[in-house]
Amino acid sequence: MTARIGVLALQGDVREHLRMLEDCGVQATKVRTPADLAAVSGLVIPGGESTTIGMLIRRNDLEEPLRAALRGGLPVLGTCAGMILLAREVLDGRPDQVSLAAIDMTVRRNAFGRQVDSFETAVPVSALAGPPVTAVFIRAPWVERVGPDVEVLATVETQDDPDTIVAVRQGKAVATSFHPEMTDDRRFHTLLVSMVLEDV
Repeated sequence: MTARIGVLALQGDVREHLRMLEDCGVQATKVRTPADLAAVSGLVIPGGESTTIGMLIRRNDLEEPLRAALRGGLPVLGTCAGMILLAREVLDGRPDQVSLAAIDMTVRRNAFGRQVDSFETAVPVSALAGPPVTAVFIRAPWVERVGPDVEVLATVETQDDPDTIVAVRQGKAVATSFHPEMTDDRRFHTLLVSMVLEDV
């Protein structure tokens, strides 16, 4: 059976994630409505602007269906803005910031600075075999707190902390501060596919 994995296609790096999933050999599709969400067995929440994506989630009546699907164990990969949306608590966000609370963590929006502060660095990831990933940080968040059930997958050194958390996993939810879809490294998408196939 071919896995069908969706990319939340409201704003952000949708096309890049679709390409990565197709390169992993699965059926990739855009998710814009509750019916679209019900038809997939895994989901990517892409990078973009978390406030805009959150407003569009509400406008498309997706907030409660997303919460229910994630509570039910839908495998999900959230990158950059996707990490913010998956967090239980968001710092420096708006009062009406959408929080899907799929991962017990506190995330700070735009923690790495503005667009001009974007950078790339090699980051070892404990859950991925092989060399460090090339991590692309663009107006990226970081994680300031994780709950006891959250596995830290990767950290980087910053001015504030030598072990600033930039990738995590809790159950079937994985989140990164950076953009794996902006490289040719499919290992995070392969991890998502493997979580989906466990349920098939």
